Amino acid sequence: MISLSVIVAIISINVVYVSIFTLRLILMIKGKKGLASVLAMLEVFVYLMGLTLVLQNVNNPYNMAAYCLGFGMGVYLGSWIEEYLALGYLVVQVIVDYLQLQLADDLRKRGYGVTSWPADGKDGKRLVLQVLVKRKNEKRLMETLKTLSPQAFVISHEPKNFKGGFWIKLTDGMRRG
Repeated sequence: MISLSVIVAIISINVVYVSIFTLRLILMIKGKKGLASVLAMLEVFVYLMGLTLVLQNVNNPYNMAAYCLGFGMGVYLGSWIEEYLALGYLVVQVIVDYLQLQLADDLRKRGYGVTSWPADGKDGKRLVLQVLVKRKNEKRLMETLKTLSPQAFVISHEPKNFKGGFWIKLTDGMRRG
């Protein structure tokens, strides 16, 4: 017999479980061990609740399908939550024609911390800029770069650690070093 309430419960529990799992994994990678440990305990509790519901009626394929559907929905929701939280920082490297020396100052005026240096490229002198930005401000930086220097070559990556420098709070919520 198909119990709609059990199927909805299995889907809901798995969405919560996998979302917590995704966030816990991200927190572990970012070095937030304490919070990740607390989430792990909650995660296992929710997982066992869902697994118990499925195993009570292991011969019911609808329960297994609900488990799989909830798992997939949980991955999606967990990824969406992580993008929304945008924890951590990015290092964005910008390479432009050397004649665009004002780009570093333009970015600094907008509140970004910028380090720049000259470089040699295939077609001549280049200017390399390195910008440390909170992940939640990445889209704003990319739009700014698109406006100020549409031909720029841009690479971003997530640093594992950084130290030193100084940070001051700006009115737009960004920090500048």
